[in-house]
Amino acid sequence: MKQATLDDIDATAMLDQVRSWCSINTGTANIEGLAEQARVLCDAFSVLPGEVELVDPAPVTAIAADGSEFEKAHGQHLVLRVRPTANRRILLTGHMDTVFPRDHHFQDLTWLEDGVLNGPGVADMKGGIAVMLHALMTFEQTASAGSLGYDVMLNSDEETGSLASSDLIAEMARGKLAALTYEPAALPDGTLAHSRGGTGNYSITFSGKSAHAGRNPEEGRNAIVAAADLILKLKALEAEDITINPAKLEGGGPNNVVPDHAILRFNIRPKSTEAMESFDSTLNNLLGEVENAHEVSIHRHGGVTRPPKPVDEHAQKLFDLVKACGAELGQEIAWKSTGGVCDGNNIAACGVPVVDTMGVRGGSIHSADEFLITASLAERAALSARVIQRLSEGAIT
Repeated sequence: MKQATLDDIDATAMLDQVRSWCSINTGTANIEGLAEQARVLCDAFSVLPGEVELVDPAPVTAIAADGSEFEKAHGQHLVLRVRPTANRRILLTGHMDTVFPRDHHFQDLTWLEDGVLNGPGVADMKGGIAVMLHALMTFEQTASAGSLGYDVMLNSDEETGSLASSDLIAEMARGKLAALTYEPAALPDGTLAHSRGGTGNYSITFSGKSAHAGRNPEEGRNAIVAAADLILKLKALEAEDITINPAKLEGGGPNNVVPDHAILRFNIRPKSTEAMESFDSTLNNLLGEVENAHEVSIHRHGGVTRPPKPVDEHAQKLFDLVKACGAELGQEIAWKSTGGVCDGNNIAACGVPVVDTMGVRGGSIHSADEFLITASLAERAALSARVIQRLSEGAIT
């Protein structure tokens, strides 16, 4: 049976698409830009069999600087389902949003050198979307295509934790043989991300009592001091399997007033499910201690958004398959563990084997130095097409 090869990929068309897509600002909060990008991607993915649809985001709330809870707007998510009744089905995921808002200075594409393109989203991950699309286009030309079904999901909020799409991810992962996600390679040489830690984001609101800082400070209840106490207690929890980053403390007012309001925002990075679960219960105990010690009221918002992603024997078989397919194409595939997170964490939590760095080779993501090695567009599309073809032939059961 003919195998998908590099010669089957239209590298020029891929680069043209990436350049066009990256000209659209799709910062996660840019709803208009995301809507434009979604329309363009619907047209692009319509070349595949199956029906493309846009799915509304799930409601998500956040905490404003004054402590009030509000609903946060998100863009729609793109979904494509191909051969939904096939016995073997896989999931492919990506995201259309970037970390660069519409008022960010980094908006343009620049050639750093021949074959190296700098621009917002070139690697993370509009290049990855092109890899996914052209891999599927190539796979559809193979004789085994009819034996495999697949779902595609491109969400609009991956860069902020996928809170508006996590239920959709779980729904689409259900019952799948395997999953491929198109984050850029962990290293410019194409190294894949292997196991990953988890992450969680919290906003803790402290409500105290204001008083004159000179006349009757003893009658006040200082929300800033209570927050500072919690910060120190949180840092004391750090261990080999969890790090905690107090990131922002908001509140306070004039120097002569005991502050009655503060918000602490922090992030955790648990390396294991046990550390994640232990932290959650410990945090509740700490909040109670601080509340009693400082006589303030405390409101907790947020939690773990992505659980840790260990690699079990089933997931390792998928990594081994990717490595074998790479060898057939003359690509050396390696992997390493990373502290970063992505939708692969959510997929793995559903019990589905996933390789989540099937996208382009590049680097410096989340910065104005982000770059794409353009030769990797066709290389990685050929790799994915070969992996998908092997899955259709029963390489993993």
